[in-house]
Amino acid sequence: MRVTTGPGPKAAPIKAHVLIIESRYYDAVGEALLQGALAALTEAGATHERIEVPGALEIPQAFKAYAAAGRFEGKGAGHFDGAIVLGCVIRGETSHYDIVCNNANHWLMETAIAHGIPVGNAILTVDTEAQAMTRAKGGSAGKGGDAVRACLALVALKRTLAGASAQ
Repeated sequence: MRVTTGPGPKAAPIKAHVLIIESRYYDAVGEALLQGALAALTEAGATHERIEVPGALEIPQAFKAYAAAGRFEGKGAGHFDGAIVLGCVIRGETSHYDIVCNNANHWLMETAIAHGIPVGNAILTVDTEAQAMTRAKGGSAGKGGDAVRACLALVALKRTLAGASAQ
């Protein structure tokens, strides 16, 4: 099995339904991340639903709420195979940046690992908005697309391991 998470050859379509959780605190950055994610999902043949939250610290809270509600378990309508998170934290003059970055990423991964949920993380942590835009732009080759490919690679891995354990 070949698993890739970066830009590369066009991936084979994967029948997956994912949740996109996006913070639009920096709207232009958020829009660029979203467009990249949507392009990569289309290329992969995956479907999605979207929710917006106010900022990066709310991303893991929303993710945890969906996990606690059982939305990543089972199959069928209303269930997701994984999640894509999109957001941006830009360094300021206080330590708030470090608190937001560390907690958003820690609690996101804590929930993903505890519940076995594939997650593609595109919460950008940068010094300037220009840096954020550089990373976010580029369509499916940008960080939104990278997050999709990471999530779908983990979905494929999870399915492979589930199939191997069923044999």
